[in-house]
Amino acid sequence: MGSSERPKKKVHLWKKATIHFLLCFIVGFFTGFAPANKPSMSTHHVIAPNASPEISPPAGEISTQRVEHANENFDRSVLDESLSMKVQERSNLDPQEEEDEKGDMGKDVDLTPRRLVIIVTPTSDKDELRGVLLRKMAQTLSLVPPPLLWVVVESQSESTEVSDILRKTNVMYRHLVFKENFTDVEVEMDYQRNIALKHIEYHRLSGIVHFASLYNVYDLSFFDEIRTIEVFGTWPMAFLSANRQRVRIEGPVCDSSEVIGWHLKSLNSSADDTTRSPVHISTVGFNSSILWDPERWGRLTSAQHTSQNSIKFVKDEVLEEETKLKGIPQDGCSKIMLWNLHIPRVIKG
Repeated sequence: MGSSERPKKKVHLWKKATIHFLLCFIVGFFTGFAPANKPSMSTHHVIAPNASPEISPPAGEISTQRVEHANENFDRSVLDESLSMKVQERSNLDPQEEEDEKGDMGKDVDLTPRRLVIIVTPTSDKDELRGVLLRKMAQTLSLVPPPLLWVVVESQSESTEVSDILRKTNVMYRHLVFKENFTDVEVEMDYQRNIALKHIEYHRLSGIVHFASLYNVYDLSFFDEIRTIEVFGTWPMAFLSANRQRVRIEGPVCDSSEVIGWHLKSLNSSADDTTRSPVHISTVGFNSSILWDPERWGRLTSAQHTSQNSIKFVKDEVLEEETKLKGIPQDGCSKIMLWNLHIPRVIKG
């Protein structure tokens, strides 16, 4: 039995040796195909328990970092030199130049809110040019910086022409309608202006009121000037006629912004002139608060002036309150910023 077990042990050892050889051969074969810079599988790094591993960057990164540090040092040196030059230039500035610079910086920021301009425009359904002139006025007012409110008054009718025109404008507006009938155009215009003033007073619309005829033509700087009015303001207006080669001026005569006289339409004291103010309504503007602040402006209380003509009150105040009246523009009201075109009207039958 002993002799038969020995051959079996030898065969078993040969099998183990062969398998071990094949395994080593296979491992060595595949290891030869591995990349050359890949660390060996049998390599071990011993790291201390409390130490953090340090990985040295490649040579390319080291050179890049050195260049970046050099650039930073260069930029800092250039920045320091430029700052020192600016400080030196600043110290060499003249005091007047410094004040001018401060003034320029202050001009860039203007937080003062603009005052509301309230434009009141009466209309007549008998005027065939009303639609054209309304569109012209709407185009003008759309160029004025806000805030601006356009109050348009007309008599009640089946026509929607005025409403359609106003809806297509880029101007904030209020459309007022009345039912009364008139035969005198001037009386009707004053009635419409009174309706607008009652609306302004009722809703306490605080701003500068100006009565604008559809036949008026404006310099846009006019609207900036009237925003400076505190109580009452007045300005000259030129009247142009389509069939006459002449210009008529109405309005104040000023010394700077102080009113010292008036350009009047006529010096004749006829019966018709005694009932009308010599001041044209389009040549005056006023602070709308005079309509609801009687104690401040010396006006009758609201219970006593219900039947009072507001237009007549405004005209009378302009002539009486010369100390509160301001000429527009401020540097002298000889500049014309408002024209009225006299076009022969085509009246509907």
